[in-house]
Amino acid sequence: MADHTPSEEREEMAELLSQFEQLRSGSGHSFLEEDAFEKIIDHFQQKEQLDKALEAANLAVERFPYSCSLQVRKADILLVHRRYREGLRVLDQAHLLDSRDINIYILRTDAYLALDQQEKAVALLEEALQHFEGEERVELLFELADVYDDYEDFDKVFDCLKGVLEVDPINEEALYKICFWTDFTGRNEEGIKLHLTIIDDHPYSELAWFNLGAAYQGLKLYEKSIDAYKYAVAIEDKFDYAYRNMGDAFIRLRKYREAIEVLERVHELAKPEDVIYEAIGYCFEKLKQPAQARFNYRKASHLRQEDSRILYKIACTYFNEQSWEAAYKQVDSAIRMHRSQFDYQLLAGECCVQLGRTKEAVQHFMQAVRAKPRNKAGWESLIRCLYQAEWWEDAQLQTSLALQATKNKPLFLYYRAAVLFGAGQSKEGLLQLEEALNQDPRLLKRFVSLRPSILQNPQVVDLLARYKRKG
Repeated sequence: MADHTPSEEREEMAELLSQFEQLRSGSGHSFLEEDAFEKIIDHFQQKEQLDKALEAANLAVERFPYSCSLQVRKADILLVHRRYREGLRVLDQAHLLDSRDINIYILRTDAYLALDQQEKAVALLEEALQHFEGEERVELLFELADVYDDYEDFDKVFDCLKGVLEVDPINEEALYKICFWTDFTGRNEEGIKLHLTIIDDHPYSELAWFNLGAAYQGLKLYEKSIDAYKYAVAIEDKFDYAYRNMGDAFIRLRKYREAIEVLERVHELAKPEDVIYEAIGYCFEKLKQPAQARFNYRKASHLRQEDSRILYKIACTYFNEQSWEAAYKQVDSAIRMHRSQFDYQLLAGECCVQLGRTKEAVQHFMQAVRAKPRNKAGWESLIRCLYQAEWWEDAQLQTSLALQATKNKPLFLYYRAAVLFGAGQSKEGLLQLEEALNQDPRLLKRFVSLRPSILQNPQVVDLLARYKRKG
């Protein structure tokens, strides 16, 4: 039978609406069939004329009081009007007429949720699951999953989606959703068993292979996850998310060249993304190719211009190339965006040290220790800078402050000793060095690296010899 043309459909609807108007006004002797009322109700709903849709539904159930589908239509409109209790009463009527209409359960669930009666919604759907199979059971399980999601019972969401896949193992919606919930709930081992079962019967389901890879990845079984992703892309070679996850797994295994290869494939398949450029940049950085790393970080920065962290990473590539001025320029831009970032201030300070700008270096290191007063790296850089500048008084003060801030870390006892020796206070320096050795002899190398000439001091050599004999 040929479909009606749009013009014929418009003419038919116009005729139905004319008959409906005659019916509601009481003029003429119009009679509408049940399916005609359904078309009229649909028309008003599509036009968002909900009052007229409700009027049509009322007329329809008056004339066809034993029609379950019309009762359901009326209930649906009442719920849209937020007349939930009235809608539930109509659904009770519909249930008496046909208890097998799944829409009754769906709409009743919506009403219970709107009335904040989650327990009733869950009980209703659980009960309904006893009576439906196949596609209808799948629909109810999705509905129940949404209810559990709204009320943050996330393990039950996973259970519902697992139930869907037991009925329909290659249901795309369930496969997409369960991948997230497997990771979120940490039920990776169950996810692996479930998807291995699916793959046994449906070996060409790329989503099942992808989910298997994600579950392995959740357990840090990166080699197995890569194998699963490879099957997924063998089935669907444009599966960009599989390449993306595979890239992450390669990075975790420190296989940076392989990671770059699959991450570049992501950009061939999807629009450019800052996170992918950033990940590629990270891989090049690990391969000690700072220029290539910087190229990709810049691309990431163009797509994420407000992110100071990318500017910091660009600065690091210049620093690794010993391009101190370029590094400082980039990190200074990052600092202008986020002044209190510890890492930024620390890197800026190191750049200034290399450029011989000691006062600026000290200022940056001071900002770093203010940002993280308990972090010994900031204090260490500050004291080293002051030491190298031979600003002994400032160095002694900052060493004392470092000891207070870090709860007397032994490292700063060594640094205090070095500063005392540098200031010509050899006796006090020797006492401080002895105390440091008693607390942590393993840090002696840090002391020597700061002041290598100290090994030419006979008193220090004697102290170290005595300490070694004692040990």
